Amino acid sequence: MRSSPRRAVRGLLALSLAAAALTAAGAASPAAASPGSGPTAIVSMGDSYISGEAGRWQGNSLTTSGSRNGTDRAWTGSTYDPSRVYGTTAANGCHRSDSAEVRGATGIASALINLACSGATTQNVFRAASGGLSYKGEAPQADQLAPIAASHDVEMIVLSIGGNDLGFADIVTKCATDYIVWYSYCHDDQQQVVDAKIDGVMAKVGKSVDEIRAVMTTAGYAASDYRIVLQSYPSPIPRAAENRYAESGWSRTDTGGCPFWNRDSDWARDSLVPQIANRLKGVASAKGVQFMDLRDMLQGREVCAKASKQVSSTVPASATSSEWARWIDQNETQGPLQENMHPNYYGQLALGRCLALIHARPSGDHSCRNTAGTGASGMYLTTVS
Repeated sequence: MRSSPRRAVRGLLALSLAAAALTAAGAASPAAASPGSGPTAIVSMGDSYISGEAGRWQGNSLTTSGSRNGTDRAWTGSTYDPSRVYGTTAANGCHRSDSAEVRGATGIASALINLACSGATTQNVFRAASGGLSYKGEAPQADQLAPIAASHDVEMIVLSIGGNDLGFADIVTKCATDYIVWYSYCHDDQQQVVDAKIDGVMAKVGKSVDEIRAVMTTAGYAASDYRIVLQSYPSPIPRAAENRYAESGWSRTDTGGCPFWNRDSDWARDSLVPQIANRLKGVASAKGVQFMDLRDMLQGREVCAKASKQVSSTVPASATSSEWARWIDQNETQGPLQENMHPNYYGQLALGRCLALIHARPSGDHSCRNTAGTGASGMYLTTVS
């Protein structure tokens, strides 16, 4: 990919200075890479929705043994090895999968680097010097970005953050518990929780962008040398009218893995997810970064969606027909709870395509959506006004 004139001048100047220094000193050791030189790179930062959480799964199957009808990519033929999917981060729980969004955006840069960690909050993005906190044995993500910015020509940084600050996992747990145990709704009290938190969370998301900019500025980048893309979250559950299981009975719990009342489902899909997306779009606008809206990215591919199917002995795993999100496995019969309600292997490949598409759009805000009956190749962008 061609460098900008600013990068070219900066690179030539750095090489000239390095050559002069080596000549003067008579040194034989190579010069360190200068900021903005070296291989091009795309970097992903943030939380589980971009780290690759749930990338272990190709759809959902009720079979609890073996390869679970081909859905479990951690199956070795005799046992389960999550490191086959999550690499070394299977141990610390960051769960950076081999199908994570940035890993799926092949062909757009020399290096595709994933710093995101499942469970991360905004404070795990901030630099330590600005109040950032280490997480799961790793330094704050902005501090991890610094050496990458120095050794690579970072063209784009894509950020997914804020969901854990708002308490996504707690909301899912509350809504599922209200369906399974209390036979009551969650949307009313959880909306109050979100409304009480959201202003403060969005301020922290804005600070996360500022922290990334500070790292890049310190590394010698001008604002025009790279892009930041802030993305929103997709809904892993469908609207009530699009759920293939009846509201009453145990099918949504024991079969579908989507234990939510109709009113709570509609609230999540058509109120909560859009509310968060719209607020994140506002942050992106205020900070002068691009926005990628993912609210409709899983439309028709959600857990329990009528337009998708569970995998079974007669229905193979398929990017065109299987669900693209991980169901709720409340008894942990097929992996840890932290994988629940995240885009799975197919969903992540689709997200990778979204990232590749927005990489080709150097300006403007865009929504990424899927085409029914296709895999990742059917993803497309529409302009967000």
